[in-house]
Amino acid sequence: MAQRVFPFLQVEMPLRLGVPDGRWMVRAQGSSAVEHVVVLAGMQASRAGASRRSRRRVALEPEPAPASVPVTRVTVIAAQPLEDEAAGRAWLAQVDPEHEIELAFASLNRLLAAHRIAAADPYVHEVAPEQAIALRAGFGVGEQVAEGRWLQAQELRLRKPSRWRRVRRAAILRSHERLASVLSSERRPLLCEELALRARLDLDLGRLALAAAELERALSLAVVELEHDVGTQLRRFELWELRGGVSKVAARLLPRASGPVSPEEQDAETLSHALGRLEAALRARAMMETWHTPPPRMRRG
Repeated sequence: MAQRVFPFLQVEMPLRLGVPDGRWMVRAQGSSAVEHVVVLAGMQASRAGASRRSRRRVALEPEPAPASVPVTRVTVIAAQPLEDEAAGRAWLAQVDPEHEIELAFASLNRLLAAHRIAAADPYVHEVAPEQAIALRAGFGVGEQVAEGRWLQAQELRLRKPSRWRRVRRAAILRSHERLASVLSSERRPLLCEELALRARLDLDLGRLALAAAELERALSLAVVELEHDVGTQLRRFELWELRGGVSKVAARLLPRASGPVSPEEQDAETLSHALGRLEAALRARAMMETWHTPPPRMRRG
């Protein structure tokens, strides 16, 4: 009798994710069906001097070697098995790296978000594929895969930035100078900038209710905070008009006494358009700052 195998994607992250090691079932959004089993295993990292028990002070080298970091091995296993090894080899031969990585990180990030709420730990946060130090796909039998092993696997490479890390040329224009300006208090960060980033993350991860609530507040703040910025007046009026549609989506997506309201495709389009216009306004403001503000002087060490 042919032995069924389970396809998986395995990720190694150079940090502890906050979720306890173990096996966690992640269901598809809006469904009771298990989509993935996510297995977390922390790998002990040796640190210089970690084994020393003496309390004496130890002199360090002038240029010490970088310390090791803890690693979390995450294995995202498909809940539905393949018929046999031949099916597993066929799946692996035509695997779509971008698609599998997106599915796996969606499940992993749902687990992290759920743990943040359950543990009331605000420092647990979502992760992106670009942060991984290893990405591999493969297949194996049940317990074998759950233990981080496989029958066959291959390394994966990201061909392009994922949707969690959209890189826009205007957004990174002279970013090092903007960073120095913020740290030196020459530039005041806007409250709407932080909320816009949070709304982007939640919208990308399909958390429409959260994205709508954050975006509604971000638009309200943007209208106030951009009031005295030269060149953003027309954008301010546009953002104010867009706020009405976002407010309606936010109100519709709020949990009701009769149960949660299912989001519509139009809701995502409304939020995506409004957030895109807010991001455009913030990019325009950043560009004007870099054009009209001389770069701050940075001391050379």
